[in-house]
Amino acid sequence: MVRPGSRERVEELLRTRWREPVLVLRLGEATGLGFDVPGRRPDGTVEGSRRVRQFFRNVLRGLGVAAGAVLSLASNAGSGARTSFKRQVHVTGPTGAMALEPVDAFRSARGPWLACSPSGLAIVDTGPTTADPAHAPEPRLVWEARAPQAPELRLRTRTMTWPDGSGFTFPLHDRVEEQRLRSRLGPRDTVFWNGDPEAGSRPG
Repeated sequence: MVRPGSRERVEELLRTRWREPVLVLRLGEATGLGFDVPGRRPDGTVEGSRRVRQFFRNVLRGLGVAAGAVLSLASNAGSGARTSFKRQVHVTGPTGAMALEPVDAFRSARGPWLACSPSGLAIVDTGPTTADPAHAPEPRLVWEARAPQAPELRLRTRTMTWPDGSGFTFPLHDRVEEQRLRSRLGPRDTVFWNGDPEAGSRPG
């Protein structure tokens, strides 16, 4: 649930900071992100850290996958369907990938939002969005990049790409956010920054 007013607080913060029109999208859960980056496990944790906790987590994950496999095979019996349990990859790149800084900021946020403008990108944490905005903490900027340091953003595919080749495919919170994004995109990957096709756009 996203309480009315949460998005508007993020928009106000970035419009004041950047002096540009902004598009703000509520990001989805970070717990399901998949990583393909040397030094990181598939779930994004750093290799070599929290070994005992990771051992028990792997045991529990293995039991869960096994149970899921049994249930899936039972439900797909006779249908000829194939099921894959491989984690979907959202973050790719070399060791120390540039994408890791914003992704880690996203993972630590309790109420993450992506804000983008013609020259900037940011991740903002509002805290739980079920709280009444009137009593919620002030939105907190946890990561920011401005042109020319900002990564290349492709909103239609929801991807960010950095000069070192690393990339992040960001998840959205729900269908409301997906519809909001689609409504701001035009032909040839243009973005209607002010929500009006006649108000100006740029590749996104």
